[in-house]
Amino acid sequence: MNNPKQLTFPWNKSYKSSFNSFYVDPANIQLISSIQSNFSSEDLYIYGVKNSGKTYLLQSLCNLYSSNNKSVLFLPLKEVMTYGTEILDSIENMDLVCIDGLEEIVGISEWETAVFNLINNSLQSDCKIIFTSSMEKGATKFSLPDLDSRVRKLESFELFPVSDDHILDALKHIANLRSINLGDNEAQYLITYSKRSISDLVQILESLDQLSMEMKRKITIPLIKELL
Repeated sequence: MNNPKQLTFPWNKSYKSSFNSFYVDPANIQLISSIQSNFSSEDLYIYGVKNSGKTYLLQSLCNLYSSNNKSVLFLPLKEVMTYGTEILDSIENMDLVCIDGLEEIVGISEWETAVFNLINNSLQSDCKIIFTSSMEKGATKFSLPDLDSRVRKLESFELFPVSDDHILDALKHIANLRSINLGDNEAQYLITYSKRSISDLVQILESLDQLSMEMKRKITIPLIKELL
């Protein structure tokens, strides 16, 4: 496009997501390396369980493209579907379109048709589309056979959640990036007594940081106990 930009919608605010702050579990090294280095027009399908980091990954990729003067659009389907399928009109003229939550349109004929048309149109414009879903591509069972066939042909990767063996490293990595002073004992306590989900742990970490500043206290186990 002549004037690369990142389109702005209510759901497409400026995110700080970046690959620098994305903790890469060893199981995801191939995926992260592939999408960071692949600026071709090949479409991708990324699937994984809830809270595995799919949305953050798409936002990071949008920011990476934008920093390279590429036009990008992030579309979380669960939020945008109320606007109607017209939201997909002509977006194949972008360099990158990231569609989050493809499983949301399964069985909804007008949306399945609109996404199928978008894929076809993007082939003519060199627009790269990356889909994420909580379902493997063979398990989506679209009612539109043409869309089902097209999605099955996409290169796919599974995004694995941070494993238990690396959750401590991930938490400390995120704390360091945010300049939050979290000791080893405190980090281990958090992991032991809260959900072992990186998204939940990050929310607790942010709340701890805020509480620490408000009370002018260091993050200690007693302070963590007050929050939990």
